[in-house]
Amino acid sequence: MANYNLDKTWEVAKTIFQKKDPQEIAWKANVEYDPVARIFKVPFLGTTYLVKYPEGEVTFSGSDAEVSITNRILILHYLTTANGQALENNWISFKELPDGAIYNDPFTRRTIKPMLDIFSANPGNLVKVAEKMGGKRAEFGDVSVTIPVFPQVAITYVVWEGDEEFPSSGTVLFDGSAKSYLPTEDYALLSSTIIWGMKAMLRNI
Repeated sequence: MANYNLDKTWEVAKTIFQKKDPQEIAWKANVEYDPVARIFKVPFLGTTYLVKYPEGEVTFSGSDAEVSITNRILILHYLTTANGQALENNWISFKELPDGAIYNDPFTRRTIKPMLDIFSANPGNLVKVAEKMGGKRAEFGDVSVTIPVFPQVAITYVVWEGDEEFPSSGTVLFDGSAKSYLPTEDYALLSSTIIWGMKAMLRNI
């Protein structure tokens, strides 16, 4: 998304949104829709957002603060991409997403390397900040956490601690249904954004 003209991307997202049936959107994305007010309630990274139909206007629930254009795009992409596929409960790497192998090197630089720079020396901090974001400990690697993003989307961060022989390593995992809910580029952006959000939260631990 960083390579796109965000204003144009936003306008395209709204156009696609306006062509969708709201009841179908609600069912496929597993979100609430009020047909009288014509408003979706969309949980996104622990915050509830309101999306007006068909305008596509995105606001915070209970706040007049402006929602960033990046978050507005991500929310509309989720609502318009979601196809209702059940979660598979099997986890895949970024390179297994559509076209993910092409962008795996930039993904590693922007997400996995920062994750290891921030958390490999003290992986327990990964759990502490994840819990503050509504996440929970997972069962991969030496330390791993799963962060809920949207109702049908979660991202799991995994760290293996290093030793004298091997450096620390890590990966990021997605449910096998991930392609049914967001474009691959959005997963790259979200994964990196969450890591830097975690780093910011470390100051308060």
